[in-house]
Amino acid sequence: MPVMILRDDQWEKLEPLMLGGKGGPGIEGRDNRLFIEAILWHISGQCGWSELPSEFGKWTAIYMRFKRWNESGYWHRIVEDLTVEDLNYDKELSGVMKRIAAYADKQTQSTVRRKARAAERVAYKASITHIEKETGAPNDNESDSHWLSLVGAN
Repeated sequence: MPVMILRDDQWEKLEPLMLGGKGGPGIEGRDNRLFIEAILWHISGQCGWSELPSEFGKWTAIYMRFKRWNESGYWHRIVEDLTVEDLNYDKELSGVMKRIAAYADKQTQSTVRRKARAAERVAYKASITHIEKETGAPNDNESDSHWLSLVGAN
């Protein structure tokens, strides 16, 4: 079994904030603590998603659950709930969850960049097709079309 990062007292504070708990709405998570531990294991640089130890469960399920929670903004809600000043405030636990939220933000930014690059490729290919239609000559070389577009031969 991989080394656990969260202490028992930290988990007791975090457990009530988790989705997928017993008696909560929606599908019950297999083991919320293992889910959080798997994410911490991943973001600590121990391994990639697909290299998570099997003791955590299926890496695809862990990744998809992480992604869904990220898309819903749930990581930031947990951080907000943990940073509320009360007797149970734990700076270390709050810091751990902030690391997860920061990692989730980086994942979101990466997804946005990938989608923007894909849209740019589609627009570029559309402009090449437009140039080929106007010049009347099929162009097997994309770089020629690119140069034609730069010199205004459209």
